[in-house]
Amino acid sequence: MRRTCRYLPVLALLIGSAPIAFGQAGVDFNLGFGSARDGANSSIGIDNINSPTNPLGACTPGSGDTYCQSAQALSGFFMGIGGDIMFKQKFGAGFDASFQPARQNYGPLLYRETFFDIDGLYQPISTKRASVRLGGGIGFARTGFAINESECVGTVTCSTETTPVGTTNHFQVHFTAGVQIYVTEHIFIRPEFDLHYVPNLTQQFNSNVVPEGLVWIGYNFGHNQ
Repeated sequence: MRRTCRYLPVLALLIGSAPIAFGQAGVDFNLGFGSARDGANSSIGIDNINSPTNPLGACTPGSGDTYCQSAQALSGFFMGIGGDIMFKQKFGAGFDASFQPARQNYGPLLYRETFFDIDGLYQPISTKRASVRLGGGIGFARTGFAINESECVGTVTCSTETTPVGTTNHFQVHFTAGVQIYVTEHIFIRPEFDLHYVPNLTQQFNSNVVPEGLVWIGYNFGHNQ
């Protein structure tokens, strides 16, 4: 919940712009659910915390280091939060952030991936029932790493604490295409395909290109076709 609240000031800015947009095509606010995927980089390894000489240091998988654990793929459940303004019926701008609400395994570490996007939007087809939405823009991708540490007091009780150990940020270029389907005059669902091109993401995963699929559920304040 705290992660979601970080993006609320941006949405508040969109709300403040709503009166301008109402005279045009409107303002959307939406939540998304889906997944993104990238393979594991087989050349990346990390020694686990039990290594006597290199705990959490880089290593080479398959080198004979019994403490070396391979990096893992980008996958899992993603959530999204975003909004957009259509300044005219066909053109607009939007912001969205998609992130993993739960951390995933990455060798001896845990990670959470987040994509932030600011896009220009083009709506070539728009009717009362549906519209086609295309977009492109820039943003950044953030990979946050953490480690689980467990401590026990005798045999009485044990506790596990997740401690952040660092983040990596990369510039990205973003492309998106979706179909916005209105289930009422203002409420819509939008299946959407996204493509993130993130230079140097191979420092964490297998490819700089990350496909993502989300289904957005939202409300449009000015849909009046």
